Amino acid sequence: MSNKKVLIVDDEIDILEFLKYNLEKVGYSIATAENGKEAIDMVNKFEPDLVLLDVMMPEMDGMEACRTIREEAKTQPIIAFLTSRSEDYSQIAGFDAGADDYITKPIRPRVLASRVEALLRRKPLAVYEIDDDSSEQKIKLDKERFLLIFNEEEIQLPKKEFELLDLLLKKPGKVFTRDEILSQVWGNDTIVGERTIDVHIRKLREKIGGNAIRTIKGVGYTLNN
Repeated sequence: MSNKKVLIVDDEIDILEFLKYNLEKVGYSIATAENGKEAIDMVNKFEPDLVLLDVMMPEMDGMEACRTIREEAKTQPIIAFLTSRSEDYSQIAGFDAGADDYITKPIRPRVLASRVEALLRRKPLAVYEIDDDSSEQKIKLDKERFLLIFNEEEIQLPKKEFELLDLLLKKPGKVFTRDEILSQVWGNDTIVGERTIDVHIRKLREKIGGNAIRTIKGVGYTLNN
């Protein structure tokens, strides 16, 4: 029996019951929600390992719910969108919102169980290698706990420091402009000064070494690779 927890979010009751029945039958612990707002609450209460999230829903759609979970939830589950074949759905938009995968409806029970099992095998740790002072070092980011593991030491990071480091690590060597950093870490709706970025960079340098993040004057920052 699996001890993994799955949250299913769909505004169609028949689909909820079908998915719930078939996943409980193979041993998963299941919770359900009928819209995006309920999903966000259930993520914090139920703390699922995986969220199966419908895209088109009333009150709050799946895209917005996914973005909110990625920005605000205490834990960070794997998220897979549930999509109908007839929907005008952009996979790129889904991944940009923070999804890990997508599943097309309708889906056969055996295929559903197989997809869920494969998703849950994904590791929550993202491992990166960086060069600092000419020595190779590994950085691990635990996206469920907002935790940095550097030289085998666990360091709890504030949310924005974690997101900033995660952004830089995704493309080592790429120069991220200040506008890109503000947009992708703080969002376009939040007003912060450029000094805010500098402060967060300084704090990260204290934790992963002063030479790991390089300043490109008048442009932004890059992670040495």
